[in-house]
Amino acid sequence: MSEEISFEQNMQNLEKIVNDLEQGDVPLEEALNKFKDGVELSNKLQQTLKNAENTLAKVVKADGQEHAFESSESEE
Repeated sequence: MSEEISFEQNMQNLEKIVNDLEQGDVPLEEALNKFKDGVELSNKLQQTLKNAENTLAKVVKADGQEHAFESSESEE
């Protein structure tokens, strides 16, 4: 069975990759692989955040229909 990795675990994995690359003592081929993995994780994390934002930007009205969330604050 394949268990899906949580957002938080993906963030920790990305942070580890960044830390490893920042130290600069990673062999070139390994660094390239880590960089590729980091880009993939970053894209996955961005998509998760975008999906969460889209979900939170909707309001379910009393009639059961979803509507875009409208802020009551006006921009100055």
